[in-house]
Amino acid sequence: MPATTTTEFDVLVVGSGLAGLCAALLLAPQRRVALLTKQTLIDSASIWAQGGIAAVMDPGDSLEAHVQDTLAAGAGLCDLEATRFVVEHAPEAIAWLQSQGVQFSEEAGRLHLTREGGHSARRIVHATDATGAAVQTALLERLRETAGITVFERHMLVDLITTPMEMPTEAAEDPAPATGGWPGARRCLGLQALDETSGKLISLKASHTVMATGGAGQVYRHTTNPPTATGDGMAAAWRAGCRVMNMEFIQFHPTCLYHPGARNFLISEALRGEGGRLLLPDGSRFMPAYDPRAELAPRDIVARAIDAEMKRGGLACVYLDITHRGADFIRAHFPTIHARCLQLGIDITCEPIPVVPAAHYACGGVLTDLSGRTDLAGLYAIGETACPGLQGANRLASNSLLECVVLARSAA
Repeated sequence: MPATTTTEFDVLVVGSGLAGLCAALLLAPQRRVALLTKQTLIDSASIWAQGGIAAVMDPGDSLEAHVQDTLAAGAGLCDLEATRFVVEHAPEAIAWLQSQGVQFSEEAGRLHLTREGGHSARRIVHATDATGAAVQTALLERLRETAGITVFERHMLVDLITTPMEMPTEAAEDPAPATGGWPGARRCLGLQALDETSGKLISLKASHTVMATGGAGQVYRHTTNPPTATGDGMAAAWRAGCRVMNMEFIQFHPTCLYHPGARNFLISEALRGEGGRLLLPDGSRFMPAYDPRAELAPRDIVARAIDAEMKRGGLACVYLDITHRGADFIRAHFPTIHARCLQLGIDITCEPIPVVPAAHYACGGVLTDLSGRTDLAGLYAIGETACPGLQGANRLASNSLLECVVLARSAA
């Protein structure tokens, strides 16, 4: 990836999370790709993902069960076609990641599948409790080996460059389909970005621009998102005339570590999937009173239950306890969480973890079709920036990294 002064490319990819990296790697063999990132390549929400990637890999599981679990978690507001599309392409997404060098956890020579809230079966492919880091590290290695990708670190998206708007002569009252815009309508020609090192504004031109800028968690005081999650791509697409959808559906993760020295540290869904119990300060469980699935209920139910108990009892937090699984099991399955908590004086092998809900994921975003195309010709959106209809009102655990890969492959 040599330095270059070229300002014209075939494709601009904005964002270095999983969706952006996948798109860049898939396009680079045939296209000149520019990859922009607000900070460095490793600064994304994807690298902090702990749980895993949902995919039907067990003979006792079924694609239909994954579809139904997704619809249930999404409160019936998921698009059925989008849900089936993503679920059906999940196994090949896992295979592609493995082909890129991602090492997932195995047991007895097969992928180890864990279970998370809202899932009716074990179908979470993972790399212990640091799946995002494993995936991003492997893909960044591939990126460094790939010719045809020019990286612009510390370049912040300012706005899109578009042609003037030309309304269609017929059916002008109908909304434009999310299939690349109206014929003859304005199109995306590239973008303007701020070089944060020099303070200069630069223009990059391309026939295709891919928004993979992540979510907008920094809107909230308490969030699991990194500081870069400020909704830049969503806002730029909206200003350019693209529709946005389901922006009111912000998922709160139930279990963010409650500690003054650990802002934004997530306690994986998989910890509850492996038997973790939510407790009040007196040691009593409360989730069975809210849902028959107890700690394995979907995230929105668990987060609301925790919030209700905190308000009812005037509590600063609740506690997540997995000590009953034993120290060896905990260290083997949750080494990252164990090590981080230990740094803060919390030994999760013998004491519960203080947790609170925090803003975690934007279920809505820029409206797209199943190839990532927006209302603006030449502009694509993938990952958390986009809303192809999969997530509905609440994201099913581990469907987000899955969507990143499946939709990046489709868009490419």
